[in-house]
Amino acid sequence: MKEFNLDLQMHGLYAGGVSKEMTIPVMAEQSKIKGLDVLVTADILHKNWFQHVKQNLVEESNGTYKDTLGKCNFIIGGEVEDNKRIHHLFYLPSIEAAQELREKFLGKGNLDCILCGRPQLRLTAEEIAERVIEAGGLFGPAHSFTPYTGIFAFYDSLKDAYGEMHKHLQFIELGLSADTDIADTISENHSYSFLSSSDAHSPWPHRIGREFNKIKMSNPNFKELKKALTEKEEKMITMNVGLNPKEGKYHCTACNSCFAKYSLEQAEKNKWKCTMCKGQIKRGVRDRIKILADTEPGIHPKFRPPYVHSLPLAEIIQQTLKVKGINTKKVQQKWKEFTSHFENEIYVLTVAKKEELDEVDPLIASKIIAFRNGWVHYIPGGGGDYGKPIICDSKAEFEKKKIEFKNEIEGISDHIVQTKIKNY
Repeated sequence: MKEFNLDLQMHGLYAGGVSKEMTIPVMAEQSKIKGLDVLVTADILHKNWFQHVKQNLVEESNGTYKDTLGKCNFIIGGEVEDNKRIHHLFYLPSIEAAQELREKFLGKGNLDCILCGRPQLRLTAEEIAERVIEAGGLFGPAHSFTPYTGIFAFYDSLKDAYGEMHKHLQFIELGLSADTDIADTISENHSYSFLSSSDAHSPWPHRIGREFNKIKMSNPNFKELKKALTEKEEKMITMNVGLNPKEGKYHCTACNSCFAKYSLEQAEKNKWKCTMCKGQIKRGVRDRIKILADTEPGIHPKFRPPYVHSLPLAEIIQQTLKVKGINTKKVQQKWKEFTSHFENEIYVLTVAKKEELDEVDPLIASKIIAFRNGWVHYIPGGGGDYGKPIICDSKAEFEKKKIEFKNEIEGISDHIVQTKIKNY
């Protein structure tokens, strides 16, 4: 068996808000630079994308697909939206199974509109799950904790959401707003495998693979993925990797307009109206989890692998160089120097030794090591605004900033604090 890096949620170019560069050849090329071995095809139910996938993948052996240049492996799958706007992921054994599933959904919603990378179906979560399982697929909730389209925003349990089909679910996809420690505070979740995925809308390495899974497989295909998700005692999933949940756009309860943060008690007292701008306050993942939690943090089932927090290399370089954007010439030049010197970005972030990194750039090398050491504070996101990591250069600086940014780190917000955050 070999360990593979898998990113199993993203969208193709026919979905809304997605880069026109999001094609199989570009996805495959960029995945190699990132350090990913397996991608999901994404959006396989869309007629035009289905044809694109067929034209750009070859089946090397039964159920094992690669792009035509052999740069990346692919698993057939996609995402759907149910009649309550909740999102779900599915994975299938073959292209033929995708055609079968599409036929099961015809007439049940819009599969092929210009923004339908994620089909909007007039079916319940239970009805969709039943059809996926009938087609021989794997099924589970997508970005499960987000407040607009996550399953736990609408239901208190998977049993409530999926009815009898909850027994046939194989995984829970955590999304950017949760990690293992958060998700496992709900004891029902101990029955399921966890996936962490990027939900990328562009193929570039600061998006694709920003969250991924490390899984042991004999071959990088659906059959081995199913085994990893269902035969938990085999411990084939060896690591979940992703952003710290505090970086999520909806971690804190916050105003959708000015991003001022509130405690759950404050939000309820103010009837979910922001006192600063009169905007709507949206309940964050942190507070929703507190409502649902029935287990102490840190308690996990025996099969659960470690969850490793990560950051895209370009963001670490940006903080080191103290420039505004990751797409600036300086950041991209340094990023290319690192990725061309080493095997890929994931190797740079997780494996390369300090002395090896120093050969490219000692200052950025120190920042990478500081991140590995956990010398990072996060000003948490909320209301649709991403959180902001602050990478410290030493343990002493880490302790100093813990005091300096105490309120911001804890997600406490008033007009003065809010101004500090925007000016940071």
